[in-house]
Amino acid sequence: MDIVRRAGIPASPLSDGSIARAVGAALLAGRAPAPGSVTVVLTDDEELADLNREHMGVRGPTDVLSFPMLPPEAFDEGRMPPEPGVPDGRRRRVHAGDIAVSVERAIEQARAGRGGQTGDVRWSPADELRLLVTHGTLHLCGWDHADPAHETAMRALERQLLER
Repeated sequence: MDIVRRAGIPASPLSDGSIARAVGAALLAGRAPAPGSVTVVLTDDEELADLNREHMGVRGPTDVLSFPMLPPEAFDEGRMPPEPGVPDGRRRRVHAGDIAVSVERAIEQARAGRGGQTGDVRWSPADELRLLVTHGTLHLCGWDHADPAHETAMRALERQLLER
């Protein structure tokens, strides 16, 4: 796992180790192929607004964006299809994707009581950042909340992961 911290952003309320544990737990729960890697970019509202506009067609910042690199079938069994000529146990690391998180927004949402899954939770900035990293990682694994049934399942899994 790589953590990229943009210059000039607020200090992360969550240690690199805590971020790595949250990502690892979500990858495991999302049945991501192993060995795998993820890049987490800790940035600000300005960069998230640029990414949101460019990739989602939405104006304004958001708290987290995910950029999956694997097809959905990679998560069916938690492993990639065999690579021709590569014996089991010697698989190359597979990059699941990248996550961009606005540390600025995570801190503000937590302090203003607009955090959590419901957007009305006042908790620590560390808890909010952990939720956003978990949420972003599940998106890398193909989880979505576009329809109510999928949202219910994704939110339940997030709660389980955050309770650990």
